[in-house]
Amino acid sequence: MKLISAVPALLMMAVLGPLFPVVAQGDHTPNTIAIDATKPAGTPPAPLPRMGGTSRSGHEIGVNSQYLTLDGKPWLPVMGEFHYSRYPEQYWEEELLKMKAGGVQIVSTYVFWIHQQEIEGEFDWTRQRNLRDFVELCAKRGLYVFLRIGPYAHGEVRNGGLPDWLVAHGVTRKNNPQYLSYVRRYFAQIGQQVKGFFWKDGGPIIGVQLENEYSQRGPDAGAAHISELKKIARESGLDAPIYTVTGWDNPDFPAGEVIPVFGGYADDFWESTLTELPPSGYYLFEAKRDLGDVGAGTTPQETSSQQYPFFMAEAGGGMQVAYHRRPVITGDDVAAMTLTRLRSGANLYGYYMYQGGANPAGKRTSLQESVETDHVYDLPEISYDFQAPLGEFGQMNPAFRATKVFHLFLNDFGSYLAPMVPVLPQLVPATAADQSTVRLAARIRGSSGFIFLNNYQRNYSLPDHPDVRVQLALPGETLLLPRRPLDIPSSAYVIWPVNLDLNGVLLKYATAQLLTKISHHDEEYYFFFAQPGIRPEFSFDENSVASLRAGKATISHAGGRIFVGEMAPGPGVALSVRSKSSGKMTHIILLSKTEAQDVWKVSIAGQERIVLSPADVFFAEDNLYLRARNVEKLRFSVFPFLSSGPVASVPLRQIGLEGVFAAYFAKMHSKKIDILWQKIREADAAAPARMGKYNAIAPKDADFEHAGVWKIALANNAAAGLSDVFLRIDYTGDVARLYSGRRLLADDFYKGTLWEIGLKRFAPEAFGEAMSLKIMPLRKDAPIYIPASLRPPFPPSGETSKVSGITGVPEYEVRVSLR
Repeated sequence: MKLISAVPALLMMAVLGPLFPVVAQGDHTPNTIAIDATKPAGTPPAPLPRMGGTSRSGHEIGVNSQYLTLDGKPWLPVMGEFHYSRYPEQYWEEELLKMKAGGVQIVSTYVFWIHQQEIEGEFDWTRQRNLRDFVELCAKRGLYVFLRIGPYAHGEVRNGGLPDWLVAHGVTRKNNPQYLSYVRRYFAQIGQQVKGFFWKDGGPIIGVQLENEYSQRGPDAGAAHISELKKIARESGLDAPIYTVTGWDNPDFPAGEVIPVFGGYADDFWESTLTELPPSGYYLFEAKRDLGDVGAGTTPQETSSQQYPFFMAEAGGGMQVAYHRRPVITGDDVAAMTLTRLRSGANLYGYYMYQGGANPAGKRTSLQESVETDHVYDLPEISYDFQAPLGEFGQMNPAFRATKVFHLFLNDFGSYLAPMVPVLPQLVPATAADQSTVRLAARIRGSSGFIFLNNYQRNYSLPDHPDVRVQLALPGETLLLPRRPLDIPSSAYVIWPVNLDLNGVLLKYATAQLLTKISHHDEEYYFFFAQPGIRPEFSFDENSVASLRAGKATISHAGGRIFVGEMAPGPGVALSVRSKSSGKMTHIILLSKTEAQDVWKVSIAGQERIVLSPADVFFAEDNLYLRARNVEKLRFSVFPFLSSGPVASVPLRQIGLEGVFAAYFAKMHSKKIDILWQKIREADAAAPARMGKYNAIAPKDADFEHAGVWKIALANNAAAGLSDVFLRIDYTGDVARLYSGRRLLADDFYKGTLWEIGLKRFAPEAFGEAMSLKIMPLRKDAPIYIPASLRPPFPPSGETSKVSGITGVPEYEVRVSLR
């Protein structure tokens, strides 16, 4: 893992090309970060002639060497992975609505062959394996679809998604006649399932990924095999504007026929090390697309990567846990990497995973990846939570809100960002372990752009950086910002706009992050938010301003600029500025970071509105849905005001104004969930962990006969009137399983956090009848990585299997008509 340093900058420019200009050496004060963006951006984007297409209704998707276009306009969409076959079909729609509320525009999904044809000759496209119904729901909810059809998919599925019977037949993943005959039948089945849903038909499917993590080479492999797969896919009706392959593992693919896509994760469950991983380069502003943790090496096109846009398909939305390695991922781990990859030039931002899930029941075997199927690690039989923004049971985890602020920004301003090229500063960190160098860079087009700052590194606290300023050289001017140096606190990560046109007013810069915008009564409202510990300051070109009001903020003039500072974040208008050229008024609302994470955007009756709510929110038609585990969070504020009062499924009270927002509170009584639980069997002494070739192996089904056992019972009506009931189990142990009778409902590899299970999908069996909890003891000497801060204390016996508490947490729901 290597980062470009200032010393070999000119040499690296010859390799990486002009899309990543690096400034020459020059004088600067210790905390002034110098960025030279005066160099031209290089050749204009070149169209990719074999990509793109027009829909039946005349809408056009295009692809050039830098970015996507939608109806001729640059497009930087957000994509989120959701495996339909890993989620109960009755809840697909509400999860898709949550994804849309989170700012996701494209739903990517694997089609796992083993899920669809576990038994040779028997295809199953029913219930939660019904791809057509899933795609149809995406279309209904205005979401695009990117199919990842394999045949090999990986996705932590048994045999990488290849059925056992296919593996038993011999050669796979090559242009072997027998293998390709099976692929033709499989692709033809997929084609029938999604017939009429491709972009050219007016449908939502805009992309197809072929294979996955494919590094084979040779006359019947590599590029030749990818070409053959694409040919078969198109013959099967899988005809999309975009075709991709994964770009790691040094793939050989047919030039121009597919686009390499990339990934990166905050941690790697597949690593055999039992300690913290070293600092990750994904928290730096790297120029390289493949930093090596998803695979090894670079693409053959790495040295001329400008011929393809930088697309991310597997930006880690979380991380799965393996038996031997159990990382814990935070919202900041995910969101800080979103920022650094966007600065590094990503122009399609796809998360893997965005929606967690659970492996479906197999007909002959369990369907998880395991040592038994020649992998080097064991995974949970059921859980594929992935610590994703949306959890295994639909929970909006911290990463959901932490990334949503970037998605709202991309939804509204991605067309500005997409053509901007990455620019590195004069001084960059030598490695990811470098804590002394400020991590700051930019994306620029002409004289406009965005400055990206990251002072966050997973598992390694970076220090505060005092008295920081940026010296940004642009064509025709050099900006020094902010007016007074400011301190960058540890763990801060933020994007600042530069020379942004606000309806005719030129915002020279702001040290607050741009979030979203709406129009109301022919006036523009721009929403920013302040990063905790960073002083917000707005600077305007005085010649573009006819008038400016800023309430209690300070206003000063110098050098042809107007500076506004000392602004208190909140939901009111912080400043209003009128354009000298257009005469139009623009209002700026400066929120706190917490308020920004509570922002939701929706269009109702042709009017865009901003909703502020601490509840978990999604929208369907003209309805707002609020979900929360605390009735005090069942409140919302809306701007612009509604023409008539909203109507809710429970009594709703208007509680006045919060800044520009009309605020409402839903009156709902809290409900206590009574749970009876008791221990009925002590665990037997744990045997030493069994070892595979590289890592410890998970306990087998028979081992749970020796587990500690607890009985758990809830009342028949425990979920009445609720959206869900979450069972929260505070335990220590090795592996936990929840059963209803002999049926395995859910499982968990202990990692020091509470285990949470949504019970509504298991009704009625989860209510009224007792469930069994089985926990295998964790030995102190077990070769298992659990974060040091979360490892449990061990008694003198050297092993632990204990339940400290089991609670039932209600999830309330309120439906509000905003029409």
